[in-house]
Amino acid sequence: MGSVNIYGCRHKNKYPGTTTSGRTQLKNQTKAKKISAESIIVSLGTSVIDKSSTSTVSKHAPRYKVLLHNDDFNPMEYVVQVLMQTIGGMTPPQAVNIMMETHNSGVGLVITCALEPAEFYAETLCNHGLTSTIEADE
Repeated sequence: MGSVNIYGCRHKNKYPGTTTSGRTQLKNQTKAKKISAESIIVSLGTSVIDKSSTSTVSKHAPRYKVLLHNDDFNPMEYVVQVLMQTIGGMTPPQAVNIMMETHNSGVGLVITCALEPAEFYAETLCNHGLTSTIEADE
């Protein structure tokens, strides 16, 4: 049956069919199991992996240049506006510099980035009536 604790409440025996001495033995066995599990972990120890044999070489993703080509029919202000809309974070002075480079030399560098964004930028510029190409960066 149960016993009375110091608060006068009855509680059931956690281990039915055992006496107090039986419960003590059971607790000691449990502690022994915990100790033996800890000693197994300790006895296994740790192994050290030689980092020089497992080192990896990180490669940079290939970069691509988005180029804008000069044309004779898009106004300069429109080109500046499209550049700022297409390339996030581009300031008006940056867009004007790209537009002037394109106007004076026939081609201007818009941005250098990974392939997927480069394709997106070039396609967006073309959709706005500008001529744009992608070229691998060396």
